[in-house]
Parts: sequence; structure tokens; C-alpha cells
Amino acid sequence: MTGLDLTPAPRARRPRPKVVTLTERAAERVREIMSKPRKDGAEKPYAGLRVGVKNGGCAGQEYVLEYAEAANPFDEVVEDKGVTILVEPKAVLFLIGTEIDYEVSKLSAKFVFRNPNETDACGCGESVTIEPAKEA
Repeated sequence: MTGLDLTPAPRARRPRPKVVTLTERAAERVREIMSKPRKDGAEKPYAGLRVGVKNGGCAGQEYVLEYAEAANPFDEVVEDKGVTILVEPKAVLFLIGTEIDYEVSKLSAKFVFRNPNETDACGCGESVTIEPAKEA
């Protein structure tokens, strides 16, 4: 034995891109919603906005947005423009590169997902077909 330490030195990890981002309009709307008193009367504020994908609709999949009481152990936590977004683990590959916007028109106000992984959408705009992100 030579007494040399052959343990590799830890390497700095390169920064990972955010799975999803928000436009300023979307971030402003989420901050506004989250600042209001909770409808269930609880004092504790929400931990963030949970984003996911579920099977459903005529195109096969639907986006899901809901208030999150706490981060789940495997959620991808994204901080963007002062908003905490919790991405469900099974949705990460479907949402990589997605920008969430908030649009207001004469007939509706809604969050809109601009997802580069979408391959199709139904006519009513309520469901989409999403392929997992390809390796770069």
C-alpha cells in the first residue's frame, strides 16, 4: 500500500434547466390567488402550485393544476418569479421546456401551457397528446 487516497474529488454539478417556467402574467396571477385567504379556513399558506399530467380527454392527456399543502418527497421543485411550482415526478418528462402563461379574453381567463412536447390537441383545447422529452 502506498497510502495514496484514490477517492475521486467531488465534481460541481452543472445547473439543470427548469422543467417549467412562468410568464410574468402567470406568476402574477398565481401570486394573487395564493395571497387570498384559503377557502377551507386553514391558516397555513399553501406550499405552492402543483403541476401534473393525467390520462383523460379525447386527445389522451390533460394538464392538472392544484394547490399543494406540501411538497411530496419526489416532486421537482421549481422557483420562478417568486412562485413555487411542484411538478409531479411522473409528469417531468412530459413537461420539460414548458412555459405556463395566463391569458384573458372576452369569454375566458385561463392558464395556457406552451409545451414543446405536445404532438396533438383536441378541438376544444382541453386535452393534448404529449410525448416524453427526447434526450438532447
